[in-house]
Amino acid sequence: MTLQEFLQHWNLVENPFQGEEARTDRVFGRMNGQGGKALSVPVNLGGNAAYHADFDRVMGDLRAPSSAVVFGEKGSGKTAMRLQIAARIREHNAENPDAKILLVAHDELNTMLVRIHERYNGKTPLDSFQRIRLADHLDAILAAIMGRLTDAMLGDPQPEASIEQMISIGPEPKKAVRRLDPVVRRDLLLLQALYDRPGQADERTRRLRRRLGLRVSPGDVAARVLLVLWPLAVIAFYIWSKDQPDAVRHAEWVKWTLMTGAGAYGLMLIAYLSRRVIAIRQLGRRMRKQIPSAGRGFASFSRSLGLVDSRTRTLAPTIDAPETRYTLLERLRRAMMSLGYSGVVVVIDRVDEPPLISGDMDRMKAVIWPLLNNRLLQLEGIGVKMLLPIELRHALYKESNSFFQEARLDKQGFVDRLSWSGATLYDLCNSRLRACTKAASVGLQLPGAGLNLIDLFAEDVSLNDLTEALEHMHQPRDAFKFLYRAVSEHCAAVTSLQNQWRIPRYILEVVKKQEIERVQALYRGIRPA
Repeated sequence: MTLQEFLQHWNLVENPFQGEEARTDRVFGRMNGQGGKALSVPVNLGGNAAYHADFDRVMGDLRAPSSAVVFGEKGSGKTAMRLQIAARIREHNAENPDAKILLVAHDELNTMLVRIHERYNGKTPLDSFQRIRLADHLDAILAAIMGRLTDAMLGDPQPEASIEQMISIGPEPKKAVRRLDPVVRRDLLLLQALYDRPGQADERTRRLRRRLGLRVSPGDVAARVLLVLWPLAVIAFYIWSKDQPDAVRHAEWVKWTLMTGAGAYGLMLIAYLSRRVIAIRQLGRRMRKQIPSAGRGFASFSRSLGLVDSRTRTLAPTIDAPETRYTLLERLRRAMMSLGYSGVVVVIDRVDEPPLISGDMDRMKAVIWPLLNNRLLQLEGIGVKMLLPIELRHALYKESNSFFQEARLDKQGFVDRLSWSGATLYDLCNSRLRACTKAASVGLQLPGAGLNLIDLFAEDVSLNDLTEALEHMHQPRDAFKFLYRAVSEHCAAVTSLQNQWRIPRYILEVVKKQEIERVQALYRGIRPA
């Protein structure tokens, strides 16, 4: 019997247990209303069976975004939870267009880590990562927001992203930003000058200043006018003296006036250059040092910051402490509220995947530990959802009491371990099975709409037998592997002429034994998958 014949018999449009990675799983995408047609209302999928029991605790209330720290094994559903968070934010934004939530996916860590490693130039990546500060993460978060916000303000096309990560400020962005308070507009220009994408930041600062309707400060205008008019006045006086009689032309007061005027101009020029040009170039060098994750040279920073009001430039982060970043985050949040965004949710996932980390626990710890900071995790209007590998949980429990006092994980939505019982795995797999029925795909009550997972097995397999087998799998990914293999083994053992469409008990027991051995070997680290 072919697998396709088995699926057709049960009115299934695709194999419910084929997907192993949530990002590319079509069944999961359909269940969450993305990557395919959303589930039709008439089909009962078992309520919230597709969600982990701790999902609501991690999600919190989007009207007041909160932080959460979650640890889970590979395949336990961390990435699926991230996608479900995104789906929930998408629903919230559709219902609350004037109080939207912006999703920031702080999981593409490789670019940040490469730039930091190049800047610090450690002998190994770990040497560089041990110098990572909380400020570096805050810089990366600010950059992730400002790149898209600048696109929205200028009307530039935003890079490909999900709906909940795109920033929309209305059909007329120029009018939207011109309505902002002048202080907010100056803050936005500074944030863009510091955190826009490298390669185009300095050019976009000039465009954004025009779009925001900001002009040069009165002090700078006066200085520039004086630098132009002063030498013209000296030259005019010199020309006037040339037309005078010798007694006037050679008088001491004429010479002293010309010398004093020229000297005063020289002093003014030096003062202007030191305050304007040299100081800004020095500030650009400090920004290059302070924001290593930006990937910009000091000249780019200098050109951008030169267009920012001198009083606003004092907010630039010139020291290692994160306080200046918190100030900038608060100012950005205030600006976002004026543009229709009431909060920000930052999701951190796939920590073990960047090539410079490659699953190394010490490197993950060096990168993530600065984020375990109570002040960051308690910021008003900003929720940080950290979906972390289980290896970091083991490292966390070895930390000192002072570390726990600083992190205050008891005040966050802390999930010690994403665990699944056999019953919850059964409900999850049952939901996936129903999502693949023809009824779910076309929205009609066709045969198979009430299909249950136990229906695929012979009468000598009880519900308790199946949930017990799933209990040994521990994780959704391994449960899917187990069921996929059970179906495949059954199809390989019978012909289509035998008309045996239900999986017998002996197939269940054989596959269960083999999959338990595989899972145990995987946990011991002697199997790759």
